[in-house]
Order: sequence, then structure tokens, then C-alpha cells
Amino acid sequence: MSLFIRSRQPSDTTGGGADRDGAPAAAEGAPDPAPPGWFGWRRRRPRLARGVTVGTTALAGALVLFALLVPNQVERVNPAAFLRLPAEGILLATLLLTLPPRFRRVAAVVAGVLLGLLTVLKFVDMGFHQVLARPFDLVLDWILLDDAAEFVRESFGRGGQVLAVAGVIVLFLGVLVLMTLATVRLTGVMVRHRPAAARTTLVLGVAWITCVTLGVQITGVPVATKGTAEMLGNRVEQVRAGLRDARVFEEEAAVDAFAKTPPDRLLTGLRGKDVLFTFIESYGRVAIDDPAMAGPVDAALKDGTRRLADAGFASRSGWLRSPVTGAGSWLAHSTFLSGLWIKNQQRYRSLTTSDRMTLTSYFRRTGDWRTVGIVPGVRRAWPEGEFFGLDHIYDSEHLGYHGPYFSWTPVPDQFSLEAFERLEHGKEDREPIMAEIILASSHNPWSPLARMVDWDDLGDGSVFHRIKKEGTDPKEVWKDPEKVRTEYRRAIEYSLRSLTEWVERYGDEDTVLVFLGDHQPVPTVTAGSTGRDVPVTIVAKDEKVLERVAGWNWTDGLKPAPDAPRWGMDEFRDRFMTAYGPDGGASRGPAVQR
Repeated sequence: MSLFIRSRQPSDTTGGGADRDGAPAAAEGAPDPAPPGWFGWRRRRPRLARGVTVGTTALAGALVLFALLVPNQVERVNPAAFLRLPAEGILLATLLLTLPPRFRRVAAVVAGVLLGLLTVLKFVDMGFHQVLARPFDLVLDWILLDDAAEFVRESFGRGGQVLAVAGVIVLFLGVLVLMTLATVRLTGVMVRHRPAAARTTLVLGVAWITCVTLGVQITGVPVATKGTAEMLGNRVEQVRAGLRDARVFEEEAAVDAFAKTPPDRLLTGLRGKDVLFTFIESYGRVAIDDPAMAGPVDAALKDGTRRLADAGFASRSGWLRSPVTGAGSWLAHSTFLSGLWIKNQQRYRSLTTSDRMTLTSYFRRTGDWRTVGIVPGVRRAWPEGEFFGLDHIYDSEHLGYHGPYFSWTPVPDQFSLEAFERLEHGKEDREPIMAEIILASSHNPWSPLARMVDWDDLGDGSVFHRIKKEGTDPKEVWKDPEKVRTEYRRAIEYSLRSLTEWVERYGDEDTVLVFLGDHQPVPTVTAGSTGRDVPVTIVAKDEKVLERVAGWNWTDGLKPAPDAPRWGMDEFRDRFMTAYGPDGGASRGPAVQR
């Protein structure tokens, strides 16, 4: 990193017989000493050398200020964010000026490394805020980095994954090295100009205190800030909470109102019915409420309601609050099925290694249903499937699909549903089915998209090769947030239409469908909204099925009203099992607003 080499003035050879350091001058006729700088360029171009010295010092100062002042959210990065006085910088300068020389350089290196790590953490936070609308959890989120790499591979290929991982590693090391060199350089400059540095630090300290006292702001942003210290304080508390969370969750998981209920008294109101729990990826409230999407999605929901009604089906809809937003579908699925608030990977691992009964495993406990999973997003071994009480799992390799991937999505929704019909639902002389079905076509990045084809033409899925070629390019779509939002909306319409047409085509008197979104989409689509509501709907032809949930006061049709009941997603399991238990009827207690 030659930009940060310490500057040194050329030796004075004009008088006194000695150089500036007091060494004897070279004897006349003796060979010239090694030229200073890069092969003597500093002696030959002193003005340029001085410009480089000043420039690298200014760059070092800019890097340190950047580390201290840059926010950890993209939307907060603006000029006003950098027109502030960081308390941490003033305190660091004071510390480095007062330390003895033996400890000063070590402190400068340590401070530089810490500033580099702080900068990296802020960059990671930016990514997490863009996808999950929250900062990175230093205790619980490391597993998600591996998932992110896998997502890049599945969306952009192995080459894209290698380039992305390599780029992240180079960026990480580069930030650490540059920030350390910058801190060391600034420390050297301050020491060589100690009086001026001390006065400047004192003036900045007084200015900081004055700005805090008077509340000085620029465009609504306080000039005096201790944002880095507050951020680190919040992280310390976050770490403590993460370490406590395991004990808290263990206590919550120990409570199960149905653990001792005899199998013959479980879900008696659904005996003989095919019960399908279907998750629509990223189907969030934004798809219904956002003015730019509301029109087309509302039309799709009204059309689906009408078509189902013509086929003899009725429906009721409400809202659930997901534990996650942007991503983390498996956390939402397990929350819905377990009746516990699964908000992080630590809780998920604790759940799936416990003996907690899920909604699906209670169906299996009765002995009256065959329990199956249609999980096209699963591409490798999924040992958690046994925990969820599924007798048989059909992943992306076992649905008979020979068409193309649509970015992340391995199997289009329409084909997944048709495969369920072919493999399970359409068989003769079968027992009732309880199915967990994951519809993945509305998974980020929503480009290219599948589209509906005639159900009789689905075949082995080869028809989708042509459809993919006609689709959009995700690299082009993601250059424009409005295009992203449009493609997201189209994906939701496709998923809704696939599901409602399947019910219209194959549903019967014994069909009971519960479908819901797992979480809101990424902030690019939600336009900064932090809401976590998702729609949930029950569809049935048998009037007695819906009579059991009349006390829920859900909205008629596939679209929940804005003021429809809103529950935590973890409440659904117990409410559902109560409604369809031997006592039937009303759910227990008011909704908990998390």
C-alpha cells in the first residue's frame, strides 16, 4: 500500500557538511547514497511528492471519517450524514495523542482494525436491511451468509457464486488493510504536529459539546453524533438477548395445550377431509394495499373468489403477522405449524431437534390422514421433514419436472400443483390427505416468470423452456425498482391463479384449503414499509367447515378487509385445532398484537 508510505523531506545538501539528521555529508567524489522515495522520484519532483503526501493524508482522514459517519442503512446515506462531528473520532484522537510512543502504534493498529470491522459490519447491515429490513445479528445470523451464497448460486450459477464470494473476501480484507494504514498514517501526522493536533482536537471537542447543547442540525440531522457508540451499544444488548433467547424459548416450547389430548379427540371436525396448507412465497400485505399493485391483484382475487363460488366453494380471509420479512420462509412456516414464535435460526434448530408437536404432526398422530409435503424449493436432504410429521416428501427432484429453473424457482407453481394431483390427490381408493404445499414461483428475484398454460399441456414441464426464453432478464429488471415491483406483482398473480384454478379443477366436497403468505417481500418492493402482515384464507365447499370458524370474523372471499382480524402467526395452530376439535366453534382469547 505505497499510497500510505511515510513522507520524508529530501536531505539538505547545501550547507553545514551534514544532512538534516546530523549525519556527515557524503564525501566529494564518493558514490551517491541510495536515492529517497521511489527510485529518486521524490528528489526529482519535490512538488509532486508533497502533493502525494498531502493527498494520501487527506484520503486517510476521509476513510476514517467515512467509517465513523457512514450509516448502516442505504436510505440514510446522504451528504448530511457526513457533515457531522463524531464523538468517537474526537476521543480516539485524544487517546492517541496522550499514549506513550511504545503503546501508540499498537493502539493505532488496533483502532484501525476495529474501524475496518465496524465498516464491514455497516456494509453487512446495509445488505440485511435491504433484504430482511433489520440489521445483522452477531449471534444468530451467521448461517444466513451460507444461505445467501447458495441463493446466488441458484440464481446466477456457480460462476456467479464464485465471483460474489471472491469479491466479498477481497472487499473485507481491503477494508481492514486500508483502514489500518489510514489510522496509522493519521496518528503519525498528529504526533509530528502535536501542538496543532492538540488544539484542533480541543476545538472539535468544544464544538461537539456546543452542538449537543444547542441541538444544532443540518436538514434534520444532528451535527454532533455518537451514532457509532450507540450502534455498538445496541449490538452488545443484541448479543445478550441472543444468548438469553435459548432459555426463554425452551420455556415457551414446554407449553402445549394439546400435548395430552387423545388422538381420537384431535381435529374431529375435519375427519374425512383433504386438508391442504399452502404457502405462497413472499405473498405479503403490500400486494393488496400498495396502490401500484392493488388494482391487478384485487382483480385476481375477485376473479378467484368468483370462479371458486361458481364451483361451489366459499372462502374467508384474515391477516397473520409473520416473524420475518424479506426472507426466512422456513422460520415463518415453522411458526405457523408449531405455534411458537420462530424468529431466528437458533429457535428453528431448537424446535426441529425437540419433540414439539406441529399442526402437521398432530394430523399424523390421529392416524386418519396420510401426510405429504410438496416442497419444490428443497434440492437436497431435508431431515427436518420428519420433524414436521410428513409421511412422504416430494422435493424438486421427485415431482417429474423436466423443464427449466426460473432463476431461484426450480418448479413453476402450476406444475407443482398438477404433480400433487398426479402423485397423491388424484389417486383412487386413497385415504384422506393432509398436505403441506410450498408455492415458490413468487420467490425473489421474480424474473423470469412462468405463466399459465393449459393444464392438459403441462406434460413433463418441457413447455416451460419456451416460456422462460420469452421472460425478462433479472439483471435488467433489478436495475429499476419499479420493474422489480411490477414483476413481483405479476408473480403473485400467477401463484394465486395457479392455486385457485387447481381448486376449481380438482377440488371437491372434501377439499379444505388453507393458504397464506409466508412473509412480506424485500424492502425494494415494500418501499420501506416495516409491516409484517400476510393474508391468510380458508376455502371449503362444505358449509360446516366454515361454520366452525364463524367466530373468527374473517372477511368473505379471498381478499381480507383492511380491518380484518390480525393475529400473530404463532396463534394460528391452537386456534385452528380448537375450532376443529370436538368442542368446535370460537377461538380462544383476543388476538395478541406482537
